[in-house]
Amino acid sequence: MASEGRAQRVGDQIQRELAGILLQEIQDPRVGMITVNEVKVSRDLAWADVYYTRMDVEGAGDSEKVLGGAAGYIRSLLAGRMSLRSVPRLRFHFDVTAANARHMEQLIDRAVESDQHPTGSADGEDE
Repeated sequence: MASEGRAQRVGDQIQRELAGILLQEIQDPRVGMITVNEVKVSRDLAWADVYYTRMDVEGAGDSEKVLGGAAGYIRSLLAGRMSLRSVPRLRFHFDVTAANARHMEQLIDRAVESDQHPTGSADGEDE
């Protein structure tokens, strides 16, 4: 559909512009160093869900609160940088995908390590 393609293009442009805005304009230390992973824009271009990650997962709640509170200000900065009649309202979400991937990688590493150094077999046989 044409509207889905437009929403995707607008989302991509918002993602690029947000990277600059968050780096240059948002100075709150509670936000920390974040990366915008994806922006999903509704088909009617009314809302944009912004998914981001942080290096330190512990501060994710603070950053989500700060970004949510600054969403109107960030939207106004976007309006100045984009040629849209109406800029979508922003909703920020901490993207847990990267954190889950790190956790799964640690679990896999532990499983591989335990397979390489077994403490004994379940049926009592030595290999």
